[in-house]
Formats: sequence, C-alpha cells, structure tokens
Amino acid sequence: MKTDPESHQRMTQRRREGHEKKQAAATHEKGLLIVNTGNGKGKSTAAFGMAVRVLGHGMKLGVVQFIKGALHTAERDFLGSVAHCDFVTMGEGYTWNTQDRERDIATARKGWDEAKRMIESGEYVMVILDELNTVLKYDYLPLDEVLGVVNARAPHVHVVITGRHAPDALLEAADLVTEMRLVKHPYREQGVKAQKGVEF
Repeated sequence: MKTDPESHQRMTQRRREGHEKKQAAATHEKGLLIVNTGNGKGKSTAAFGMAVRVLGHGMKLGVVQFIKGALHTAERDFLGSVAHCDFVTMGEGYTWNTQDRERDIATARKGWDEAKRMIESGEYVMVILDELNTVLKYDYLPLDEVLGVVNARAPHVHVVITGRHAPDALLEAADLVTEMRLVKHPYREQGVKAQKGVEF
C-alpha cells in the first residue's frame, strides 16, 4: 500500500507514541520462563541466539542438551568452549535409535540433575534446556517435578525450554511462548539432507 508523505508521517508518529507508552509502562525485570515449541524448524536455533546475547553481556549461561547427546552439534563445540558457559549433553540420540525406555529415562534423569543444579544454584543468568519438551512428552521425567524446580528459581534466572509438543501446564506457566509453524522444509519437499551450519 502506497501512502503520501504526510499520511506516512502521521502513521509512524502514532506507532512511536504507542511504543514509547508501552516502554514507559514496562518498569520491572524478572527471570522469564521461555518456551519454544511447534513443528517448525528454529526452536533450538532461537534459544542459542539468546545464548549468544547472554554471553555477549559477560553473563553466565548453562545449557543442558537432552536427546541430542550422541549427535554432533556445532553449537556444543562453539558454546562449550566459551568462558561463562557450561554446556552439558545428555542422551544417545533420538528415541527410535535407542529403543530402550529404561535407559532413556535414566539418561534423562542425569540430564535433569544437571539442569536442576544449574537452576537452583542461582549462578546462571540463563539456563537452556534443549529438547526437554521431547523428554516430557515421553514421560521420561515427571512434569510436576520440572515445574516445581522451574517455578522456584531465583528471580533473576531465565529458563528456556525447547522442543515439540510442549505440555499445556508448561505453556500455562511460561512467560513467553513461541510456536514455530512448519510452512516449507527442504528435507520434506526436496529431499535435501541436514546440512552443516543450518541443522547442526
């Protein structure tokens, strides 16, 4: 839609005033519970974008990567080598690879013990729990226990949880929820394999 210069100026002035009003009303800070879910690509990628911001501010970051432990990821190599970042991977790959529920539960518990330690310590400004939603979907961990720890965190601690199929109770508890919607994917439509720098 094309507008004349005066209409454009009035429109942008209204937008600026609205933005300034919202900024003036937002007066406090708090640690957020952030959930990235949905069938689309980008849930972990968005979380690691925030990881870069946290580290860029010189703040401490904790990451527990569930499920993907057996898979090589560049984010683990890179972030794990950065000061102020503790990066832990747990898991032996996707559930269809292990095919052993008891082993998957035990591995999830080890990962959760690390995540719980990070959250409860209060030392980390952000703790990313990558693919925790998948763990919760398969009942490898009790949802009530996870919510209890997350809800009792120190006021300054942000927790970011990723993965498909986020449970309703987690969505209800969250401060920020983003659902990634699949529109097109080169793997599905074109048979393009996962590629370095894009998927891992």
